[in-house]
Amino acid sequence: MTVDDERVGAGPAVRAALRPALERRSATGEWAVEPAARAAWQAVDTDAAGLGALDEALDDLVGLFALDAPDAALLALAALAEAHPSAHTLTGLLSGDDGPARPTVALGLELAGLSVADPRARGRVGVTGLLSRSGLLEVEGDDVLLARRLRLPERVAARLLGVDAPDPVVDRLIVEAVAADAPGVDEAVAALAHGEHLVWVHAPLGTAGTGLAAAACRALDVDVLVADLERLPASPAEPLEAGVVRAALRALTLEAGLRGCVLVVAGAHLAGPYLDELDRSVVPVVAVSRTAFDARWRPHLPAAVTAGRLTSGERGTMWDRMLGPDVATRDVLALRLAPEQIDAVSRRALLDAETAGHPVDAAGVRAAARRLSAGSSSKARSSAEGGASLDDLVLPPHTRREVERLVGWVRDRDDVLALGDLHGKGGKGTGISALFSGSPGTGKTLAAHVVADSLGADLFQVDLSAVVDKYIGETEKNLERAFAQAESLGAVLFFDEADSLFGSRSAVTDSRDRYANQEVSYLLQRMESSEGVTILATNLRGNLDPAFARRLHFMVHFPDPDTDTRELLWRHHLAQLPRTDPGDPVDVALLGKALELAGGDIRNIVLAAAYDAVAERRDVGMRDVRLAADREMAKLGRRVADPDWAATA
Repeated sequence: MTVDDERVGAGPAVRAALRPALERRSATGEWAVEPAARAAWQAVDTDAAGLGALDEALDDLVGLFALDAPDAALLALAALAEAHPSAHTLTGLLSGDDGPARPTVALGLELAGLSVADPRARGRVGVTGLLSRSGLLEVEGDDVLLARRLRLPERVAARLLGVDAPDPVVDRLIVEAVAADAPGVDEAVAALAHGEHLVWVHAPLGTAGTGLAAAACRALDVDVLVADLERLPASPAEPLEAGVVRAALRALTLEAGLRGCVLVVAGAHLAGPYLDELDRSVVPVVAVSRTAFDARWRPHLPAAVTAGRLTSGERGTMWDRMLGPDVATRDVLALRLAPEQIDAVSRRALLDAETAGHPVDAAGVRAAARRLSAGSSSKARSSAEGGASLDDLVLPPHTRREVERLVGWVRDRDDVLALGDLHGKGGKGTGISALFSGSPGTGKTLAAHVVADSLGADLFQVDLSAVVDKYIGETEKNLERAFAQAESLGAVLFFDEADSLFGSRSAVTDSRDRYANQEVSYLLQRMESSEGVTILATNLRGNLDPAFARRLHFMVHFPDPDTDTRELLWRHHLAQLPRTDPGDPVDVALLGKALELAGGDIRNIVLAAAYDAVAERRDVGMRDVRLAADREMAKLGRRVADPDWAATA
């Protein structure tokens, strides 16, 4: 019986070919290890029944990877040496060794019934052969090809021996497959049904790319393996190396082939230059990326699908399915999460609520959602303390209304986008940008925190000292990283002292002017294409380039507080103290009337008064506030002109 008889399984066929190979070597009469080889063969032949599970696993892989008889024989020989100690000895002796060893390429071709002089036979074990390309078999060594060894990768060996656990690299990347009937599912179904090997899904922020792919596979009744390349260990300081990405893609394509399911690769933009690795896959691949396909990545254009956005109603249905009704409040619906993220956050919130002994609520969901944005950047700082709300803003009514409108716009953005291309075409993004202007201490930074916390998002405050670089082009690269990270994590990007970066362009008199103008021009373009929320804060609105006005959806002025607002600010900050001295009550009306200060200055005074009172182990009284106020006014270079203030000295 030969391996060419396709009615025989690969395992029995290759074992049957061992005996003729042994006899050919014995015919010379000079084979010194013949007794040991015959004993090893006898042991393998005797244990044939015990190799039944291996034979079934081999036949399963032959079917999954559509191997022909010679390739199946090569795989079976490497598996036999891995599975049976006597087979390990026999393959070593037949390969010309004095003891146990993996089989050589020459032995494999011999048992497969192929000529070692046939280039096509040699190609089966080359890098372009199906076995090597798919990751089922490795050829190790640096000797001539025929003397190199056939080796099973650990994942394949484990699969054949009944240990069906994924490689640790793959296990780290696998995510739950959560289907979402988002716009674009029908196009993905059509592409996969037509036999497309690679389908590229462009999924900008806020769209359900992986959910769309999972829904398409569900519609075709095929299994799916979803992996996220964003889970690969990386940081801005240490970006992903090509070898790490290539190894991950090889492991993923092999795993999908072993499972016989469609491979969905999220974060595919990280694999752009290495897409040739996906050609190894014997199953269809759906690549989900925040960017459109770049023709430089691959000579052949893949089928392309654009993922649609989920409305707040569709996200609400997913939240209700996971958490039950009444948990997904408007604040929860404002979380711009993908279906798989909703699934992960819901599970975490449920576990946290169970541990705390109370029902899951919106606050718990938002707290769990914060953990999704655990990334950090050397170019932007994430502020995730939380706790700031609209109640913490003491502002004139019209300013507060504008901040509330900004929060409302972001919350309702996906519902508006579902109506049509209202943001415009021609590369315009769907982001929302705002300018907060006003004197120092009027609440601009606090308002940015309030916007982020009201949306359940992190605030990425850009560190200008880390962004601005003296080398040409580096500032733009640093800014791009800050924008990209904020967009990917759904964070609010905050530029304080924005006029230092977004200043007016000037006439070019030297090279420094030209490159400074170039940075401003880049920012204009990047803000227009942004998919996230960007807030600029400046003390001097007039210093900003006029071209930014068109890119800004909100221009909110934070005025210096009037008497009534100052009184509210004093009450707000004093309320943070557990109590004040009843024997020396704080005269809030006098403070609001006499001291023309901004909210930040008032906070400093209350803080200083608290330190002074604690040092003397007593409650804060008017004397502490007055002393701290005099020091703060002196620090600011001002004097108090109100006669009532002098009268109470």
